[in-house]
Amino acid sequence: MFFTLPDFSDISLRDYQETMQRPFFSLAKKKRIKPIDYLSPDKTVHVHVSANPEYGMATIWDADIMIYLASHLNELRERGDNDLSPTIRLQPGDLLRRICWGVSGRAYERLIAALDRLQATTIKTNIRANSKTRETTFSWIDSYTHLVDEKTQRSLGMEITLSKWFFEGVMDKRNVLAISPLYFEITSGLGKWLYRASRKHAGGNGAEGFTIGFETLHQKSGSESSLPSFKNKILELARANNLPEIDLEVIGAETPRPKLKMVMRKYLEARTANDAKAPPLPSPQRATPSSSQASSPAPSPAKPAPRIASVSAEEFVDPRLTRGLLTRTAASLKFEDTNPADPHAQVYAEAARQAPQPPRGSRAQDILDREIYQAIREECPGWDLDVLMKTFDQFLGANPTELPRNYSKRFYGFVKKHHERNKYQLPGF
Repeated sequence: MFFTLPDFSDISLRDYQETMQRPFFSLAKKKRIKPIDYLSPDKTVHVHVSANPEYGMATIWDADIMIYLASHLNELRERGDNDLSPTIRLQPGDLLRRICWGVSGRAYERLIAALDRLQATTIKTNIRANSKTRETTFSWIDSYTHLVDEKTQRSLGMEITLSKWFFEGVMDKRNVLAISPLYFEITSGLGKWLYRASRKHAGGNGAEGFTIGFETLHQKSGSESSLPSFKNKILELARANNLPEIDLEVIGAETPRPKLKMVMRKYLEARTANDAKAPPLPSPQRATPSSSQASSPAPSPAKPAPRIASVSAEEFVDPRLTRGLLTRTAASLKFEDTNPADPHAQVYAEAARQAPQPPRGSRAQDILDREIYQAIREECPGWDLDVLMKTFDQFLGANPTELPRNYSKRFYGFVKKHHERNKYQLPGF
């Protein structure tokens, strides 16, 4: 009576976009009764989620089931099945394995509890409202049923009926978005929500990614945490930066209104690869000493001014730059290496004169921020950081447009990627 599911390794995971960036689920494992009431900043979209006092609100972990069901329907559609129904028959063990919940007795109990919450949670929203419908009220699933053999009483699986709102949304191919299988390994509720929001927001924005303020992010999450607590949790996730596919960067962490930048790592890696293939820049033209400038011919206008950095003069001498960046970059610039035609030449020269000169044979430990140096040692053991730093500096020298605002943090990311790609070459792996 069941259709045959394809092999799990062949099923592409799909998530429903309209639920990825707004607060439809509780982010806590404890029972939540307090409703979610969300209104978008432009006041055009509202979402209200209310919980059944007996079961509590559906959680972000319960959403794993909805992702599986959306993926299931998408797979059948891709295989040419044109007779799809909101009622899905499946084997619970297949579902549990795919979403990494295990197949123990406890996992089955967890599945039943999750289905109860998904059926009992009520959502009101004007998403997909039109001239005929101002608002829709629904639950995630309308019902679920245990199927058993009448003679043997052995389980034949389950039958789950999706709500019309969710089913119709998934049936529109434009509304589903591919996600990483590693999503199910995220243990933090906020981390799971942040991955889905980042995948939705940053997925189509290339290497520029998507930047959003913490306050707006807090509202979109529906988290019960206070804004300061929420901020600390986001900072921890950004510091770990280990969500699948997504690179996180906090902008203005110490300011009253910090922002989070989300970028798909594949775009960053593609940009790095393209930059590595770029031809080396020409050597800068050396200016003649000032004492002989009057008698020397004017520089030929055909020779372009050297590209020293893509940052502005104000950014270059900004004291907020890290010690490593100012020491290793500004100190290496000399006045005679700048072009007098460059309007920032004097600023560069002054920065070079004022910057502390690094001692000969400086080590990574002397250059990097102490916390970042320790983090690299703990997370990426076994590498000669002095050698990697020379490679990193060569990359920056050949790609001045990549000059970082924070040398230590950028080097940290460089080493993490190097370690991930090459760690199996180290003894013990």
